[in-house]
Amino acid sequence: MDIQYAVNQIPVVEEIIDVYVSSGIRRPVEDLQRISKMYRYANLVITARHGGQLVGVARSLTDFCYSCYLSDLAVRKEYQRQGIGKKLIELTLQEIGEQSMLLLLAAPEAMDYYPHLGFMRVENGFLIPRKK
Repeated sequence: MDIQYAVNQIPVVEEIIDVYVSSGIRRPVEDLQRISKMYRYANLVITARHGGQLVGVARSLTDFCYSCYLSDLAVRKEYQRQGIGKKLIELTLQEIGEQSMLLLLAAPEAMDYYPHLGFMRVENGFLIPRKK
């Protein structure tokens, strides 16, 4: 399968929402302005396209020298289990460099996915949840 990957080519918000809905990731897809703002302020976005269609996205916030928060990793349902998510993570790591750590919060159903990609489980974190 010929998948084209790109760095910081921000998709239109409807494409992003379509991938989110298909992938099963929980995001405020009914709020186009909020999704648009999420991408406007992200400073690292990696996309995957097949035949021009957006099939995957990785959205991160990073300083490119110490830490990177991988906020979203989503792949359309019919494209999952084909290595696209893994490649999006590899490209994210390539962009942030070896000095940066990559951190994410996993949905409960994805907890078994990330260790296979080299992520270590951490127990020393804290969270103040969003109110909306």
